[in-house]
Amino acid sequence: MCKHEHASAKGSGHSHETQRLETEGIAPMDRPGLLARFFMSVVRHAERLNLRYAKHGNPCVYDNALFPWVANIERNWIDIRTELDRVLLRRNELPNIQDITADAKSITEDSGWKIFLLVAYGIESKLNISLCPQTWKIVQQIPGLKTAMFSIFQPSKRLPPHRGPYNGVLRLHLGLLVPEHDGNLGIRIGSEQRSWSEGKVLIFDDAYEHEAWNETDMPRVVLFVDFEKPLRFPANLINKALLKLALLTPYLREGDDNLRRWERVFYR
Repeated sequence: MCKHEHASAKGSGHSHETQRLETEGIAPMDRPGLLARFFMSVVRHAERLNLRYAKHGNPCVYDNALFPWVANIERNWIDIRTELDRVLLRRNELPNIQDITADAKSITEDSGWKIFLLVAYGIESKLNISLCPQTWKIVQQIPGLKTAMFSIFQPSKRLPPHRGPYNGVLRLHLGLLVPEHDGNLGIRIGSEQRSWSEGKVLIFDDAYEHEAWNETDMPRVVLFVDFEKPLRFPANLINKALLKLALLTPYLREGDDNLRRWERVFYR
């Protein structure tokens, strides 16, 4: 199963997987400057601690029963979908993910992956939140919330294999708009292949290599959330500190500037 040699995994799966710092063919996150280099050096050390002190092991895909609050997210999914439907009336005006997060250009350069951001590591779009107050209220109940947004995969969109930048968070997808499919819509995390269902949550560790595809003729939309990975002491304290410091890095500052630029056009 997907795990690391430092901790046993409590999840599903059958083959052995390890987390790697980079994916072949994908450019790593890199920026000039002492602060950026220091931050990424600390991240590499913290990732080893996170694997060792993970409360629930290190599976690729997690059992939702480990997170009691998931039931409330699923219970209220229709409220979220209702707000999404209003956002999708202006789908073509939504930003491509690489328009906000420049590092995403390493895995996508077309207009096939659009987003509607509520929050990312302390950067809030108050204008977007005002359009989706119920969604914002619901995601506030997620412990250690770091990122929340609508993630729209256009028809025929495919993301190549890649890994997330840091294993101190877990990824949640709540299916909101899921076309009928027969293997032509899905996600692979490590050795596990899954798909989405409307109103159902999928939690996984995006620090494992993963890829996703929508080869249907309809868009696929999920609520996309990152939240703090449950860790034991002392890794939990180090992780919290790192996630707060991320706001000071060039990656987040650039994203903030790009978001404000898009807001000025969308809300004029």
